[in-house]
Amino acid sequence: MNARLQELDEIEASIWSELEQCVAVRPRPESGETDADQPHEWRVAVLATVDDGQADARSLVLREVDAAERRLIFYTDARSPKVRQIEQSPQGTLIFYSRKLGQQLRMQVRLNVETTGLAVSSRWAKLQTSAGARDYLSVAAPGRPLDAPLSDLGARGHFAMIEAMAETVDWLDLHPDGHRRAVMGANGSRWVQP
Repeated sequence: MNARLQELDEIEASIWSELEQCVAVRPRPESGETDADQPHEWRVAVLATVDDGQADARSLVLREVDAAERRLIFYTDARSPKVRQIEQSPQGTLIFYSRKLGQQLRMQVRLNVETTGLAVSSRWAKLQTSAGARDYLSVAAPGRPLDAPLSDLGARGHFAMIEAMAETVDWLDLHPDGHRRAVMGANGSRWVQP
């Protein structure tokens, strides 16, 4: 096991480095995967939003990280209920957990959905020839009752992106020698009771 980081600035740098590793392009192994070849456990996060006064949570795949801007990017279907929820209330919470690291992140984020523009078009241009493009080319909206009318498709299907700007990062280190917790945000960093 690696030595535990002690300084808050080192911990914050480590958090963003781990998040960047989630989206780093990795060569595919020639023969069989090992644990080192598995995706980073923080690659899939839980996003909680508010829907008509109640919490609504789902898993999302992290697609891009800009550590300097504290920005995370996820892709979605523009017809997804979370898009309406974000438009009505742009605050959300992201949860990341890694058993391997023994760490949980809870981020308070400001959310924005983009359905048009260069940022969306350029990402779609890279994605459209991949198997993942099917997720955004369905004529059936996510959560749609099976007997409901189908949607028309545009040139880009229903591809959209969610931008999450981290406002507060709550880091929990689960360790046999004692748990530690720190909160980092615009008002600085501080240790808190786990």
